[in-house]
Amino acid sequence: MCGVFGVYNNKSAAELTYLGLHALQHRGQESAGIAVSDGYDINLKLGQGLVNVAIKEEDLKELKGDLAIGHVRYSTAGGSNPKNIQPFFAHFYGGSFAIAHNGNLVNALRLRHELEIEGAIFRSTSDTEVFIHLIARSKQPAPPHINLHKNDEDFLPHVFEAMRKVKGAYSLLILREKQLIAIRDPYGFRPLALGKNRFGSYFVASESCAFDIVDAEYLRDINPGEVLVIDDAGIRSYYPFEHTENPKKCIFEFVYFARPDSKIFRDWVYEIRKEMGRRLAREYPMDADCVIPVLDSGLLAAMGYSEESKIPFEIGLIRNHYVGRTFIQPLQEIRDLSVRLKLNPVREAIEGKRVIVVDDSIVRGTTSKKIVNMLRKAGAKEVHMLISSPPVISPCYYGIDTPTKEELLASQMTVEEIRKFIGADSLHYLSLEGMVEAAKSKGYCTACFTGIYPVLDEIFTEVEIS
Repeated sequence: MCGVFGVYNNKSAAELTYLGLHALQHRGQESAGIAVSDGYDINLKLGQGLVNVAIKEEDLKELKGDLAIGHVRYSTAGGSNPKNIQPFFAHFYGGSFAIAHNGNLVNALRLRHELEIEGAIFRSTSDTEVFIHLIARSKQPAPPHINLHKNDEDFLPHVFEAMRKVKGAYSLLILREKQLIAIRDPYGFRPLALGKNRFGSYFVASESCAFDIVDAEYLRDINPGEVLVIDDAGIRSYYPFEHTENPKKCIFEFVYFARPDSKIFRDWVYEIRKEMGRRLAREYPMDADCVIPVLDSGLLAAMGYSEESKIPFEIGLIRNHYVGRTFIQPLQEIRDLSVRLKLNPVREAIEGKRVIVVDDSIVRGTTSKKIVNMLRKAGAKEVHMLISSPPVISPCYYGIDTPTKEELLASQMTVEEIRKFIGADSLHYLSLEGMVEAAKSKGYCTACFTGIYPVLDEIFTEVEIS
C-alpha cells in the first residue's frame, strides 16, 4: 500500500505533513519520510519505523518551507531496504524534484531492464525510481491536445511521457521548488484526494482522514488520469491520456485498507463496510447468541450484520493497539507473533455461546485459525466465521502484498477445506455481487477475487524477466 500527503502554501508545511502521515500510518509502518521546499532548495528527512520513530522533533525544525510532501511505506516492490525510503530526490537538467508513490507498476522490471541497458544507474530496488529515470530521460513534447501553462512547459512534458510508458497503479506526489503536483493513473486504482483549509493552504492525501487532523476540508478526488498542479498561478489540471480508461478502483480499499473515517473514491468507508455486513446477514442468516468483530477492520461489518440479523453485538476480542496491523507485516514469522500479541478473547462475552465472528477477509489464513482456537479455549460453544468479502484467490499486482497464489489460502483450498483448516463450525463469504453492490458506485478492480486483471499484458512479461 503506502500513504502520501502533500502541503502547499503553509509555513508549517513540515509539521502538518508529519501530522498527516500519522493519520495515514495504517497504510504503511516500515518507514516514513518528508521532503520540504523553501522555494529554492528541497530538503529531506527519512527514517525507518513508525512516523514518530522515523522523524524526530529536531528533524522538523530543520525542514523549513511552505511546500512539502510525505510518505509512509509498506513494501510491495523492492522490499524493506533503507534505500527504498521515500520521498526520493533527484536533480537533472530540468531542475530538482522529490517524488512519493502509492501503488505498483506492473512493467517496472522491464522498464528498469531497458534503462539499465541504456546506462541508467539505480540506487534502490523500488519501482518509484523508474519514474525518476523516465522523467529525467524524456525528450518528448507535450501531447498536441494539451495547452501548457508557462510554469509547466519545462517539466510536465517529462512527466506526461513517463506516465505513457508505465503501466499499473500509481498515485504520485511530486514536489518541485515552487510547485506541488498530484498524479493518478488512468485507471484510478489507488485513492488520492484534494483538500483546503480556511487559510488558503492546499493539501493532497491518500485518504480524507488526513485532512481532518490538519483542519482541512475535503474538496474532491484527483480524477483517474489527472495531473493536478498547484503553484503561485493557482490550480490547473491536465489529462495526458486523450481517452481515460474505465476506472478500476481497488475495492479492497473498502474491505480492509482505508480508515473507516475516510472518504475515498467519493464514498465514505464507514457506510460501505456496514453495508457489506448487512448484505452478509441477508446472504447467510444464522441462529447464534452474539456477533463479534475481529478488530479493527471487521468492526463495521459486524455492526452491520448485527443490525440486520438482530443478533446482539458484543466485543468478544480485545485488541492491543500497540501492535501493528498483522496483514501488512512483511515477514510471516512476524505476522504469527503479531496475532498472538494483538488479540485477546473476552471470556465473559463468549463463554458458553454460539458466536458469529465477522472479519473483513481471509488472505493467508493463519490469523483466522488462531482466532478460532482462542475463542474455543475461552469457552465458545460454537464458532461461525463470516467474511465480508469473497475468497481472495489471485495475487494483486497493483499494490497489495500477495505476490503468489501459493500464499493465498482460497487459491489452494475449497471453502470447506478452509473451514476445516481454521477449525470453525461454519465458514461463509460475502458474494462478489454483494460486495460490489455494497460499494455503491461502479468501476472497481476485483482481480484479487476473480483473477481478471485490468492491466494483464505486462504481468506475465514481468514474471519472465524476474
